[in-house]
Amino acid sequence: MKAGKAERAVCLMDIPDDFGMERNLLIYEQTFDRAIAWAKAHPDTLWCYGNHDVSYPWRMDETGYSKIAEGLVVMKLRELEKSLADESRIAMIHRIGKVLFMHGGLSNLFVRWQDEKYLKAEIDEVIEMVNHAPPKELWSNYSPLWFRPQYDKTKMFRTKEFKQVVGHTPVEKIYEENGVISTDVFSTYPDGRQIGESAMIVIDTETGEYEKVAVEGKPE
Repeated sequence: MKAGKAERAVCLMDIPDDFGMERNLLIYEQTFDRAIAWAKAHPDTLWCYGNHDVSYPWRMDETGYSKIAEGLVVMKLRELEKSLADESRIAMIHRIGKVLFMHGGLSNLFVRWQDEKYLKAEIDEVIEMVNHAPPKELWSNYSPLWFRPQYDKTKMFRTKEFKQVVGHTPVEKIYEENGVISTDVFSTYPDGRQIGESAMIVIDTETGEYEKVAVEGKPE
């Protein structure tokens, strides 16, 4: 961004939780504080909720959930939300041009489950529907919060019109398949080793073309 190669950042979140850190409240606090500092320094950043983020305010237990950190995560997530110039900058799905950003992935199946009419609705109407869907609809394997297009080849939503950039599912290399660009290359194995390459992408949100940008250093 300092070099002018990117206009803004999009964070696909899953900010809290890591193997063996359930009792380390300092790590939880420091991680959120870095996100909050970034949000204040770069107010144009867009944020896409991950399952590990909303699991705390929704009280949905899952792998990695820390009962010890419950109150802290809820407080820090709210602090992040309040630090944004506009709270609409944090949502389940964001669209910039012809690219959709979200944590997991948007499938035709999920859209159809909400209402058949959304299959042909304007894209911003579909996004509005997803962003205001109740937790019980979003806490499912086929929701944009949880879906894993890397393993499930269910037809993705309007990939001829829009590319999707997603995280959630750890991959060794950033790659594109069926209109979905998978970017979670920073998750770790239980012993702390990083699963994927150290890279992010810069994407042209009109053409969908992207390039990898190497990230220096390895996790401590």
